[in-house]
Amino acid sequence: MTPERLDECLSLIRWSPDTLARCFGCDVSLVEAWLSGEVEIPMKAGAWIKVFAEAHEAAETLKPKSLKGKRFER
Repeated sequence: MTPERLDECLSLIRWSPDTLARCFGCDVSLVEAWLSGEVEIPMKAGAWIKVFAEAHEAAETLKPKSLKGKRFER
C-alpha cells in the first residue's frame, strides 16, 4: 500500500491517523511515518486497511438516505 492509498482509505472510513494508531495499538508517529513515506506500510496492515475501507465504502451505499436532516421533535 502506498502512503497516498493509505490516506485515501483513511478518508473513506473517516478516520484520523490517531484513530488508526489506537486501532493497531501503536503510536500515532508510526502512522504518520507511513503517511509521509518515511516507513514502509507493513503488508498485513495495508491489506487490513484496504479491506476495511472497501467494506466501509460498500456499506455507504446501503446507508438510509431518508434520515438526512431529520430530527426528533416533542
